[in-house]
Amino acid sequence: MWSLIAGLNITGKYFLQPNVTIHYPRQEVDNLATFRGHIELIPEDGDPLTPRCISCGTCAKACPSGCITVTKQKAPAPTPEEVEQGIKPKAPKDPETFRLDFTLCSLCGQCVMSCPADAIKFSQNINIAGYSRQDFYFDLVARLRSRLPKHINKAE
Repeated sequence: MWSLIAGLNITGKYFLQPNVTIHYPRQEVDNLATFRGHIELIPEDGDPLTPRCISCGTCAKACPSGCITVTKQKAPAPTPEEVEQGIKPKAPKDPETFRLDFTLCSLCGQCVMSCPADAIKFSQNINIAGYSRQDFYFDLVARLRSRLPKHINKAE
């Protein structure tokens, strides 16, 4: 009998407190500051088409799930003048591809914390859904460029 009274006491205490759970999609969360969605690349301040990423691969090494793959851009072919002077052209620092396999991601945040360029953040996208696993394989460089307005062109 004592356990019944103790259980009803706990139930009564929580019955009078405000709800913490919301009924999505009828209600939405007001504060998404602590929400961890998939990771996104942060653009450079001066050029919104170029990610801050320096293609160091620290995020991929820090990821315990192995869901990040970063591919560096290759150096352009040297011009004849550069060959004569013995100068090798440097490869651009921004990545050619930055792939995320979100089906493997555990949202631990090791990639975000380990990035020396502060180029990665968690997204605030709560409405991510798909029909197959391929819908959760992201090229984050392409996603960064697709989020921009259509009138911005890299040639400008």
